[in-house]
Amino acid sequence: MFVRIVKMSFHEDRIPDFLENFETVKDKIRKANGNRFLELYQDKNDKCIFFTYSYWETEADLENYRQSELFNSVWSFTKQLFNAKPEAWSVDKLVSLE
Repeated sequence: MFVRIVKMSFHEDRIPDFLENFETVKDKIRKANGNRFLELYQDKNDKCIFFTYSYWETEADLENYRQSELFNSVWSFTKQLFNAKPEAWSVDKLVSLE
């Protein structure tokens, strides 16, 4: 399992559009084959910056999601709202303390 982190920055007036759309698709993303976890964060100092954290069983699962109709519709809508180029990282979790 690995973690996918995506940083997105939006035009301030488009944040409600993003949040409304995320609300409608979050369960579908979470139910994508191989997805084990999904969270959305907003930066405390810059309200235009958001992060998604998702856990995936395999890189193939993430790639299958990225090739899906769901991803294409979500991404084509979301990218219109950006005020900066998004960034993404795939990382392995080494330590988790609870």
